[in-house]
Amino acid sequence: MLIDLTGKTALVTGSTQGIGFAIAAGLARAGARVAVNGRRQESVADAITKLEEETDREGAFVPAPGDIATDEGAHQVGTAVPDADILVNNLGIFGAVPALEISDAEWRRYFEVNVLTAVRMIRAYLPGMKDRSWGRILNVASDSAVVIPAEMIHYGMSKTALLAVTRGFAKEAAGTGVTVNSLIAGPTHTGGVEDFVYELVDPELPWDEAQREFMAAHRPQSLLQRLIEPEEIAHMAVYLSSPFASATTGGAVRVDGGYVDSILP
Repeated sequence: MLIDLTGKTALVTGSTQGIGFAIAAGLARAGARVAVNGRRQESVADAITKLEEETDREGAFVPAPGDIATDEGAHQVGTAVPDADILVNNLGIFGAVPALEISDAEWRRYFEVNVLTAVRMIRAYLPGMKDRSWGRILNVASDSAVVIPAEMIHYGMSKTALLAVTRGFAKEAAGTGVTVNSLIAGPTHTGGVEDFVYELVDPELPWDEAQREFMAAHRPQSLLQRLIEPEEIAHMAVYLSSPFASATTGGAVRVDGGYVDSILP
């Protein structure tokens, strides 16, 4: 299957590292012009330099710095990228906090960053996609949306809400040629996750051993029995962003290494 996104413009939020970075690279390799987003102009510029080196696609990336958790930042991104054919809402925060110690402020912050930023971006770009009768919106969710982790239920709550947001906006886009899906990513190997793993296991352990202990103790239901690499998530994201995924909408597509114990998607 040859995916060709030549002529398409994509915006990937939170794409200076991790899963977002890998998705930006994958979309560019498929021919898309990709807007790279992060809070700071410097981090966006550094990410674009690395992306151009990795993909050998100089000039394929557009800087779109701005903190989209704020109205000002979202406006800044919208000015840099007035229209997008593909929107990937990847920005998210996570962290381990005992359930009874999560403050009201933290509950609000997780909802605002992990849910409302996606809503804000969809409101900005969905109308143009509908007018052009083509578009792809992908919200990066998590296995934690379905299997709520005891150590971060506020994060799980936000990702569950994102599934509802996805289904609702898919109905808004019904019959327009625009698809809206969420991607349920399983435990993935990123720099942030390495820090998270070492919060839960002995920080003196070598990484390979720490990863195995983390998966055995905290994610034992994974059928993959290892962390997923960001590029593996990106492969599915690129497919869902392509014309080949035209009949997939309103769905929660799993790239979870079999973590969610269900025979249904």
